[in-house]
Amino acid sequence: MKILFFESQKAAKLVPQWRELQSCKAGLITAFSLFSFAALAQEPVLQDSVKTQEYKLDEVLVQAVRANSKTPVTFSNVSKEELAPRNLGQDIPTLLNYLPSVVTTTDAGNGIGYSGIRVRGADATRVNVTINGIPYNDAESQGTFWVNMPDFASSAENIQLQRGVGTSTNGAGAFGASLNVLTDAFKHEAEGEISNSFGSFNSRKHTVKFSSGLMNDRFELAGRLSNIASDGYIDRASSDLKSYFLQGTYVGNTTLIKALVFGGSERTYQAWNGIDAATMASDRQYNYSGMYTDAEGNTRFYDNETDNYQQDHYQLHWNERLSDVWSTNLAFHYTIGKGYYENYRDNDTYADYGLQPVIVDGVEITEEDLITRKWLKNDFYGTTFSANYKKEALDVVFGGAYNKYEGDHFGEVIWARYSSDTQPDDHYYDDYAAKTDLNVYAKANYNVTAKLNLFGDLQYRTVNYKANGVLADPVDDTFNFFNPKAGLTYSLNDKNTLYFSYARGNKEPRRDDYENGSTKAESLNDFELGWRFKAGRTNINVNTYYMRYKDQLVLTGALNDVGAPVYANSGDSYRLGLEADAAIALTNEFTLRPNIAISDNKNIDFFNETEEGVQNLGKTEIAFSPSVIGAVQLIYRKSGFQGMLATKYVGEQFMDNLESDNATLDAYTTTDINVSYEFKPKKIFKAVILSGLVNNIFDEEYASNGYMWGDPYYYPQAGINFLAGLTLKF
Repeated sequence: MKILFFESQKAAKLVPQWRELQSCKAGLITAFSLFSFAALAQEPVLQDSVKTQEYKLDEVLVQAVRANSKTPVTFSNVSKEELAPRNLGQDIPTLLNYLPSVVTTTDAGNGIGYSGIRVRGADATRVNVTINGIPYNDAESQGTFWVNMPDFASSAENIQLQRGVGTSTNGAGAFGASLNVLTDAFKHEAEGEISNSFGSFNSRKHTVKFSSGLMNDRFELAGRLSNIASDGYIDRASSDLKSYFLQGTYVGNTTLIKALVFGGSERTYQAWNGIDAATMASDRQYNYSGMYTDAEGNTRFYDNETDNYQQDHYQLHWNERLSDVWSTNLAFHYTIGKGYYENYRDNDTYADYGLQPVIVDGVEITEEDLITRKWLKNDFYGTTFSANYKKEALDVVFGGAYNKYEGDHFGEVIWARYSSDTQPDDHYYDDYAAKTDLNVYAKANYNVTAKLNLFGDLQYRTVNYKANGVLADPVDDTFNFFNPKAGLTYSLNDKNTLYFSYARGNKEPRRDDYENGSTKAESLNDFELGWRFKAGRTNINVNTYYMRYKDQLVLTGALNDVGAPVYANSGDSYRLGLEADAAIALTNEFTLRPNIAISDNKNIDFFNETEEGVQNLGKTEIAFSPSVIGAVQLIYRKSGFQGMLATKYVGEQFMDNLESDNATLDAYTTTDINVSYEFKPKKIFKAVILSGLVNNIFDEEYASNGYMWGDPYYYPQAGINFLAGLTLKF
């Protein structure tokens, strides 16, 4: 997990580590285990009563945080079937690359390892992510690190991306989008699957899945094991990623219980420094990470300049239908994180690590080469709950969540060239943080007439954050937010629907923001106006949005002295845009899926602090917010064969808020080809699927991300590269 807040590291990233459980957390795990066993051990009811049980997991696990056709918000749904042909090892952000207003990037350059997603110019810290309605964003950095859950797309039933504030959800505030992942639905019949893929840069993915099917028409046990490895496009940007997924499901007459355990471990060679323009022109794959000068003056690279992290998740969901109009959902969750990243520090000062000078050959040494490990051990646990009343014209959900995060931050010197004044348990910094997050909400859809639907959503959220080591004085801040939302949906006829909504969002500062002196909460007023058209196999969605921010923390494009991205409160700012996407059936075999997003993203009266004083730059472009993003997919399906030709365009964008001439990322266009063929043998296997993916077929040289460290630095992405896979289903 990327370390975004340690005290002495350029290009630092968050790396969680396990904290020794206190008695209350041990009790939660015990209760989880006992309840899971007891629930799955209930006496089965009569078989034909099961046939009347038509719950869908979408309704059970995520109905409280998802949008539907009656909800006046802007969203896209992606199914397991849509993900499958491209799911050959790349991370979830890369798999979602062709959605409207989405820009993706990867440190290693080939979609495996550390990956990021931006929606409407908002980065991962502004995108709320939930898994089965459980918050996934890191509580302190508010970021999302998909490298911690490699191959999770193989366990995803479907994904919904809401753009804008969206509906009330759990966890971090949504300031650009909400991404809701629903895990695999239970299977009625037993099945198994073995998938292997190989490709450029020694990339490979190996996945084994199974499902017992419903045993006694009541119980299912399913699981997955995965291993992904790649050398990466960037030099030494290797990844070794392992993950697992196990779930047990009980289906009763009025009860659905689902217990899940999943997690992953990752070991990646660091590639988050990027490269300067001159280096990119001469060697696009160059990697500064791990570089040092040895005693003979030779430039070398440290072999273990790696990020190492493990994360394990426990979820228990209990859905109960109380009557024909009432149903409830209760969930408990617990996440353990542990890990570190290791750095070779070239010629660092002793005093920064609490070490005393040493005398070597009569000369006092006050600085030398060191190797450090920077750790985070954390626990995240809590509950989510909701109740749904649905009768005739009224559909109401009451819900909320209580979550707590506890994390220890500390650093170790594991080697020094001259000093022996280090012990394995010595910490040169030792910080602690705790965060509690409580929210309650009520949302309703009401059909006033057959054509007009009203939507209302009220959320109250309170957040307390305590930390030491962030500022000279410890932090103990509490934020209270009220987030109202309202809108309407009007059906002109069977084919055309209009919607309009207003939503208020508020967001607390991150740990890094406190370090940078930005301690204000942010607020957002989001207005959405849209049109949906559906006729036969043709769907068209067009919407406009106006997102007005107060004290928005925008990326400055710089990194601070520990390598974390720097945000600054920009006062007033806005994002104004038009988005359109469609799925058009040209023939029985050909489908066209274009989308485009055009936007204007501005800071208003932006002030820049310089040595000469404060400059008022007036309106400036918000960093990392291209004004044009477009994509088009041409899909052909016939007799088990599917082919897709897809093109993505991302316009020019600034890497700072000053509109500096040298702080631009050039526009780029990439094109991919994806094919798959499924045939069904008469023996042994139910299906055999061959898949192939060629990325960037025109070998475009481009950088999808960057930052300003005095001069601009870039993250180059791979030229033409491929992945090919074989899946056996039985």
